[in-house]
Amino acid sequence: MNDYSIEVFGLTKKFGDFVAVNSVTFRVGKGEIFGFLGANGAGKSTTIRMLCGLLSPSAGGAIVGGFSVGTQPEKVKERIGYMSQKFSLYEDLTVAENIRFFGGIYGLGRSRIRTRLPWILEMAGLEGREHSLTRELAGGWKQRLALGCALLHEPEIVFLDEPTGGVDPVSRRRFWDLIYDLSIRNVTVFVTTHYLDEAEYCHRIMLMHAGEIIAGGSPRELKDKHGLATLEDVFIHLIEEKVQDGRKPGDRIEGGR
Repeated sequence: MNDYSIEVFGLTKKFGDFVAVNSVTFRVGKGEIFGFLGANGAGKSTTIRMLCGLLSPSAGGAIVGGFSVGTQPEKVKERIGYMSQKFSLYEDLTVAENIRFFGGIYGLGRSRIRTRLPWILEMAGLEGREHSLTRELAGGWKQRLALGCALLHEPEIVFLDEPTGGVDPVSRRRFWDLIYDLSIRNVTVFVTTHYLDEAEYCHRIMLMHAGEIIAGGSPRELKDKHGLATLEDVFIHLIEEKVQDGRKPGDRIEGGR
């Protein structure tokens, strides 16, 4: 039995002469909260779009939910939920209308949507507000509603691309409580973020810089290995070390499990 939800090997994406993702390799266990960290422009969103079957790799490949992102992207999409970096719901629709709309996109019947709708409202803290226009919601509620819509079809893997950007710290913490609940239910959560404090909530993380993985492990392992107090210090140390070493593109530290 395969214990991995995601297996990535030499995954590469080029846009002309620009290498956005340079031969990354890692695996993500089932039910794991996996953090993919790095500054804006590091290649995180490009990687996640390839893993979701939304962007074709230039080289290498990945198996997500048992299917190849290169040759079976539609099968991959059936088994994942995806919450994009930018708010993706329709602000002119009500809360309930957005839920029904995305239920239709995922191919759910009306009876199934009716069953799932109360759960999403409860999860998002929006009970009694199903007829409110989405644009009237505060940022934290919008993010939880977007997560609920990504979970409508009960996927086994959820990709969250910068899910807490632009929301207040309290809403960010509540959002992470929902992520923990998913993991307890054996849902794999793959989350990209540039908030290094959020990495402390992950079971395991990979640090990405300039399209390459520069380190991987649990937050505690990384801090202990480098003798530093915070992941921000670790990240800065590793970037400085890479520059000092003068590594050439392609010289990477792979993050296997």
